[in-house]
Amino acid sequence: MKEPIENRVVVVTGASSGFGRLVSRKCAALGARVMCADIDLARLSETVESIRAAGGEADHRTADVTLIDDMRSLAAATVERFGTIDVMVNNAGTMPLAFYRDHVSAIEAWQRCIDINIKGVMHGIVAVYDQMIAQGHGHVVNLSSIYGNFPVAGAGVYGATKAAVNFLSESLRVESQGRIKVTVVRPTGVPATSLAGGIVNPEATIGIKGHNAATIDARMEAWLGGQLPAGELDRDDIAYFALDPDSLADQIVYAINQPWGVSIAVRASGEGYVL
Repeated sequence: MKEPIENRVVVVTGASSGFGRLVSRKCAALGARVMCADIDLARLSETVESIRAAGGEADHRTADVTLIDDMRSLAAATVERFGTIDVMVNNAGTMPLAFYRDHVSAIEAWQRCIDINIKGVMHGIVAVYDQMIAQGHGHVVNLSSIYGNFPVAGAGVYGATKAAVNFLSESLRVESQGRIKVTVVRPTGVPATSLAGGIVNPEATIGIKGHNAATIDARMEAWLGGQLPAGELDRDDIAYFALDPDSLADQIVYAINQPWGVSIAVRASGEGYVL
């Protein structure tokens, strides 16, 4: 049976690693034609080579999401290579959690976060908008976060950027109903990723944990030490502790692999985050 995603042209930003690489590989494995974009050419090439080695179809283009000209060139290169753009996955992002008192050490990371998380998504949308409207269909998938749901201590800037992603996404959905489908993915914490590497102050994670902080920290320590109960590591168990990158990527691809019309938010049932 043919999958809806088969032969769709999918553009993925931040495709050199993490979710971007996983989503690119999984889309290609289901028959999509993938254009991978990132600023890291070496690792980007590795992503494409791994897709081709597995029998998939993919190409790549270096692009800085903070630069509109780069994103317009990415869109043009995709149309030239594949003839269309069916799906745009605005995945690139950073997470510099820090308190306002950390502003001296955090300001540069915050400014970069604003450029990537807000401008990058806006640029991704407008770069493909005309093409999708002209062809009469399209799907924009924007990576947000549960941090965008409500303001908490330690995530003022990061949360604001993800709230902006939600606004950009929903306004696009309202403006383009019947022509462009919009999916907003709002994942919870995914420990085994490089995203946490951008945290400026580890104590700033307290805001999202709320009254469950002690319990979450204890479970995280047990997870790191290989002592977490087996059920909390099992995706089929209701007590599943935290999303793994592969599971999140599967849900993003699931949203793409649908007839035109799905929005999705994913989280682990057994987690303790308060948002």
